Amino acid sequence: MNYHSYMYPYPYAYYPRVPVYNHGNMGAPGYWNMAVEPSHATSFSPFPNNRSYTDTGLKDHGKTPYVVDINQAAKQNNTFRTAIWSGYHLQVTLMSINVGEDIGLEVHPDLDQFLRIEEGQGLVQMGSKESVDFLRHVDDDSAIMVPAGTWHNITNTGNTPLKLYSIYAPPEHPFGTVHQTKAEAVAAEKSRD
Repeated sequence: MNYHSYMYPYPYAYYPRVPVYNHGNMGAPGYWNMAVEPSHATSFSPFPNNRSYTDTGLKDHGKTPYVVDINQAAKQNNTFRTAIWSGYHLQVTLMSINVGEDIGLEVHPDLDQFLRIEEGQGLVQMGSKESVDFLRHVDDDSAIMVPAGTWHNITNTGNTPLKLYSIYAPPEHPFGTVHQTKAEAVAAEKSRD
């Protein structure tokens, strides 16, 4: 069966019954379900600039509507940290932690953080600065919630890079943040402080 950009599963939820004429058999029309674009969305593309996320065009699309296959984007990311959406009240960043590396023990006094592992395995540590006693092993599809004021760290304990995304509420990093390596991220944090 041939699929077209206007058919299921992308991108519209409108499936009216549309007559289909069989020109080889000039009989009565048959009917089939077809996704039809609403008239107000004639130039829709599921990816910005008509690109799929098989390329490396990850950048900050903040404060504008944006849709992304977050699993694919996280797995594609090879930077320590890249902001892909920085809004007024939250921020989404992609991270890739190399084998044996960690994010580094840190705390965000005024924001909550959500992290989700898309590929790899690691160890999460949380608690107070004096006693980081909350330890959990995480792997694909693990979700981590870090309350404001909680010290935390994630260490890659696997054999491949740990791919994840993080949501900060409110935003933590400047719009367009890209840190190629952990050393670059540490230097940026020091200069910001």
